[in-house]
Amino acid sequence: MERRARVDDGGLEPFESFATQVVVIPDENIDTDQIIPARFLKVTDKEGLGEALFADWRYDASGRPNPEFVLNQPGTEGAAILVAGHNFGCGSSREHAPWALRAFGFRAVISTFFADIFRNNALKNGLLPIVVAEEIHRELLGLDGDPTARVRIDLESQSLTLPTGKRVEFPIDPFAKYCLLNGLDQLGFLLAEEGAIARYEAERVGRWSVSTLEIR
Repeated sequence: MERRARVDDGGLEPFESFATQVVVIPDENIDTDQIIPARFLKVTDKEGLGEALFADWRYDASGRPNPEFVLNQPGTEGAAILVAGHNFGCGSSREHAPWALRAFGFRAVISTFFADIFRNNALKNGLLPIVVAEEIHRELLGLDGDPTARVRIDLESQSLTLPTGKRVEFPIDPFAKYCLLNGLDQLGFLLAEEGAIARYEAERVGRWSVSTLEIR
C-alpha cells in the first residue's frame, strides 16, 4: 500500500506491527460509561484520561486501586492489546472512551462484536477494533493471567498471530486502514490531499467559466 508523508494532524501515530502481552476483560456489554464514567467528560483534551479508564472498577470509593481489577495486577504493564467480551463499547457515543483506552496505552481491542459508534470513534483516534470469530476469541480469553503470552498484530496484512503461531485475518474498512497506517485522522487525510484539491478546483474553474455557462 502506498504511504504518504504524515501531516501534523493532532498526534496520531502511524500504526506499525507490534507484539505484546494482552489484558483480558471478558465481561460482555461493557458500555462507554464503564470505560470512562460520565464525571470525566468535562475535559476537552486527552491529558490524564488514562488514569480514569475503567475508574469505577479500578478504584474503590476512597480512590485507592482495587487489587482485584486486572489493570492493577502485576504483569499488565505495557500491554497494548485489550481482549474484551462481546458487544464492547455499547451505550453513549462519547469519544472519550477511545481517548481513555489510547491514553492508557492500548493500541487495539479484540472482541466478537463492537458497537458501531464506538468502532468508528476508535478508528478515528488511532485505536484498532478487531473482530474475531468465537473460537479465536475463546483462545484469547484463555490468555488471562499469562504475562508471557504475546499476540502480534500486523495491520498491513490484517492479521493476528496468536502465541501458538496460529495466524488469523481480520476485516477492516480500507479507508480506515489507510488512515491508521499513515497516522492520519479525517482532517489529516484532507490536508494531505491539499495539492490534489487545489488542482481540481483550478480545473473546475476553467471548465465552468462565465463564458462557458453563457454558451450553454
